Amino acid sequence: MRIAQVAPLAESVPPQLYGGTERVVAFLTDELVRTGHDVTLFATGDSRTRATLVPSWPRALRLDGSCQDSLAPHLLMLEEVAKLASQFDVVHFHVSNFHFPIARRLAVPHLTTLHGRLDMAELRPLFREFHDVPVVSISDAQRDPLPEAHWLGTVHHGLPRDLLSPRYEPGTYLAFIGRVSPEKRLDRAIAIASACGQRLRVAAKVDPADREYFQREIRGLLDNPLVDFVGEIAERQKNEFLGGATALLFPIDWPEPFGLVMIEALACGVPVVAFRGGSVSEVIDDGVTGFVVDTLEDAIDATRRVQHLSRQTCRAVFERRFSVTRMAAAYVGLYETLVTRRHSLVRRPQEIA
Repeated sequence: MRIAQVAPLAESVPPQLYGGTERVVAFLTDELVRTGHDVTLFATGDSRTRATLVPSWPRALRLDGSCQDSLAPHLLMLEEVAKLASQFDVVHFHVSNFHFPIARRLAVPHLTTLHGRLDMAELRPLFREFHDVPVVSISDAQRDPLPEAHWLGTVHHGLPRDLLSPRYEPGTYLAFIGRVSPEKRLDRAIAIASACGQRLRVAAKVDPADREYFQREIRGLLDNPLVDFVGEIAERQKNEFLGGATALLFPIDWPEPFGLVMIEALACGVPVVAFRGGSVSEVIDDGVTGFVVDTLEDAIDATRRVQHLSRQTCRAVFERRFSVTRMAAAYVGLYETLVTRRHSLVRRPQEIA
């Protein structure tokens, strides 16, 4: 099958540092190539891929201080996609929703994976208008605010089995990975670690939009002697960082669409203590691969008990439910459905008679 993957330009594919969507696109693209598909990736020029790369901008926009209008490179990329669309059997978008007017007018099958939160009032009229644009959710919970969208299916994220190696010996600290932002609740993680008397290692980035929050709410908490703030880490550092942990703390305060770091932890054999919200209950099997909690007190209690969970089971669940092989196969099934539908609509008149 000839498949186009259209990635955001904020990060390279895969990203040099933080960037969940671009990492998923990288894993999916390479797996599709590995299984024999002809894949073209529209992404930044500093991307690394097994596919044919169409460099839509020289460098990742987040690391390119010279770009002042990030919409302009994306619009140029979408125009290139539209020009080349007839070369593909299906076009797979990963760029939120601003491409919908172009996608609606493509003469080839297309679908869009929605990677972000959807619980915003302004999205409802948008998805009512574009009810014909096929979209994919990354968790069933992500769909809840938009029942009117044209949902094709849900495909949970997946990772290559050999990306992260499990470590079955007990960990020596608690881990937090992500962004320092109000919805990620690093403050909760610090409170949990303090109550348990355990060291907390924090691998997190601070986006410009969150700098004021960081200075106002978080900076002072990092003086806690139990907290080791290591900053943003690269892909190659995650295995050691996560593998050495007793548990990953995922103390979110928002409807998480998926939470890639949860399955990264499971791949390392590390259980997760997560606050209920969004996809959490779909990803974590409560009492098996971690604990799903509702209060800070519950989280503290769960963290004290988490070492009794089987790290071997965490890894086994990852391999069964969250591999890139499973993810790619699910997407190929959706591609085939779209192609079959399109062919049935354009049959020759004598075939219809």
